[in-house]
Amino acid sequence: MAEAYTEVKVRGYEEFCETVKKYKGKQVFAYFSGNKNDEGVSWCPDCVKAEPVVRGELKSLPEGSVFIYCQVGERPYWKDPNNEFKKKLNLTGVPTLLKCGTPKKLVEEECLKADLVEMMFTED
Repeated sequence: MAEAYTEVKVRGYEEFCETVKKYKGKQVFAYFSGNKNDEGVSWCPDCVKAEPVVRGELKSLPEGSVFIYCQVGERPYWKDPNNEFKKKLNLTGVPTLLKCGTPKKLVEEECLKADLVEMMFTED
């Protein structure tokens, strides 16, 4: 059975923007996380806790939608108030789950709540 959604992994702001453009016209959800090290562990403890919750709800994604997993960079870059994610996407923390093109987003602890994640994926 084909996956109902497409997952794309990107790193950094430019790659994120290119991917959003590529899937223009589709419903795009983006999950922003701190970069992972060689062991696959993010420097952001909340991101580590939230990822399995968010992944557990991917089954609720609308058919034909796109899920972008975006690593925002290393901690010093993220801490810079002028980084592009903060300036251009108004992100305030990681993890953040965003429904692109809408004001809907879940930030930090909200990403740990499976019911909120599911609502984000299923509500129009």
